[in-house]
Amino acid sequence: MTEDELARAVDRLIDQVAQWPPSRWVALTKAGGSRAKVVHALAQRLADLEAGSTGHPRHEVPRLDNDLVLPDQVKVTARDLLAAGAAPDVLAEAGQAVADARAALNGS
Repeated sequence: MTEDELARAVDRLIDQVAQWPPSRWVALTKAGGSRAKVVHALAQRLADLEAGSTGHPRHEVPRLDNDLVLPDQVKVTARDLLAAGAAPDVLAEAGQAVADARAALNGS
């Protein structure tokens, strides 16, 4: 996966969820977790991949009270990963994480 492909995949996910009202965020997925949990986990995974790529220590992406900020958290962590100049295998892992999140959200 290239940087451009990852950016497009993230943009598609953000476009899908950015306008969700609070009731859609708390809806459960087939796996039993909320949609908000799925998207927050993606933001955390992207942040972890960025930390691994740069050698920075991992940090916890805060789980804020307002689910409406989750698209922004994904956007920021994805941009940080892209700015890190991650290796192709890391970009592929990030792309798979985005695809898995979309599948979980669509299978809700």
